[in-house]
Amino acid sequence: MIANAFCERLVGTVRRECLDFLIPINERHLRRILTEFTSHYNRGRPHSALGPGIPEPSQDSVPDSDHRHKLPGGYRVKSTAVLSGLHHEYRFEKEAA
Repeated sequence: MIANAFCERLVGTVRRECLDFLIPINERHLRRILTEFTSHYNRGRPHSALGPGIPEPSQDSVPDSDHRHKLPGGYRVKSTAVLSGLHHEYRFEKEAA
């Protein structure tokens, strides 16, 4: 009974955040979309149960800052497009000296 609720939640999330905006051409295209979305979902998308955290954080450590809404000195935010720009993943990148 509980497994059904988890499945329904996952299918709803995939539909709302991915398939409502992309139209798969064929099965191969759908598999590619779902593979990329799965990677984004598990590695780059924040989850509310984890606060601002993500399920599989990268090995890069987040630099300390005196305030949580200010960028740490010497760093900038780098964006990576996911699913042809439907979503974006963000990370800190050290600025060149």
